[in-house]
Amino acid sequence: MYIILRAEWHLKMGKYNLCGYKRGGTFGIRNHIIALSTVCCSNFFAQKAHEFFEDVIPITHQHGCDHIGKDREQVLRTLSGTCNNPNVAGVLLIGLGCENITVQDVFERIKSEDKIIKKIVVQDVGKKEKIYKLMKQYILEIKRYVQSLEKVKFDISELKVGLECGGSDPFSGITGNPSVGRVSDMLVRSGATTILSEIPELIGAKKALKKNIYDPKIEKKLFSKIDEYVEFAKSLGCDLLGVNPTPGNIMSGISSIEEKSLGCMAKAGSSVINEYLDYAQSPKSKGLVVMNTPGNDAESVTGMVAGGAQIILFTTGLGTPLGNPVAPVIKISTNTKTFNKMKDFLDIDAGQIINGKSLEEFSQELFDLMLDVCNGKMTLSEINRNYEFSINRIGPTF
Repeated sequence: MYIILRAEWHLKMGKYNLCGYKRGGTFGIRNHIIALSTVCCSNFFAQKAHEFFEDVIPITHQHGCDHIGKDREQVLRTLSGTCNNPNVAGVLLIGLGCENITVQDVFERIKSEDKIIKKIVVQDVGKKEKIYKLMKQYILEIKRYVQSLEKVKFDISELKVGLECGGSDPFSGITGNPSVGRVSDMLVRSGATTILSEIPELIGAKKALKKNIYDPKIEKKLFSKIDEYVEFAKSLGCDLLGVNPTPGNIMSGISSIEEKSLGCMAKAGSSVINEYLDYAQSPKSKGLVVMNTPGNDAESVTGMVAGGAQIILFTTGLGTPLGNPVAPVIKISTNTKTFNKMKDFLDIDAGQIINGKSLEEFSQELFDLMLDVCNGKMTLSEINRNYEFSINRIGPTF
């Protein structure tokens, strides 16, 4: 009986076979080449790589030096995790030479199977024209390798999908987030992994969250982290409970952080949370997991992508162009007014639910769009080259 049921399940799931690129033990839905600066002092050269070759994606940031302890580890984990994302086929690492997160530090953490990695240390090379020449040489080598790679079929269970909301409005908890929650449940039933993020946006929603948590160890970690954010805000002179800290949420009509949190957690659907992750940590479990990211959209998306998410589902009520250099970001408007106003940046309109389409119908439409994007359809954030990349920090710069 078990064998028959499994066979029927595979036949049913077969329509969800996807095409992508084999990367070690997983699969990518893009075949990107990135030029990543390992320290802010080499950002200029990552941008130059994009000027030399338009299809090379520059990844720059303000970090990479003067970090200590857990903060250094988190920045290093984010940089190396971004390179390890299965959507990345080729990497040019560019460092300065005197920083405390070096090119070699990042290089040693990259899983090089089915990838090509080259590295440049600016102080070792010296002259500008010599650096440029070496960059062009390395990129051409990377391009030859990347262009030789062919797509293969893979199962939907190999997907890791990040769940994000930003610029929320009162409809976020009615249209966009519940539809993402249904898609998350569909993915979980298919054996995939979904990542719930934004721990500060779960403040005030502990009671509701309990239905998604069976493991007391996960509950303790998650609830302790929620409390930690509350106490940290108090240390800065702000009590988050019962208030609404962001101008956009106030403008849109969200009454409090608790209302926002209840809407945010709708992205979890009805699935059980199987694992608690640190920022930019790769999941070991399938199904729904939760990652310790801040509410800041760019930092949250960067953390999930560094943790291995190949694609992001991002709901927004007010509208935001934000994307990511490595993973396609599907932008879901929670209302039709915003969708019509910001059509250049938003991929799909969950406001259709308000206008008569059922939640089930729209969720299937969103699910189908996600499959199309996995199979190569470009999101508007990709077309517009919204390459936002921002690393969450634990401590101050020394």
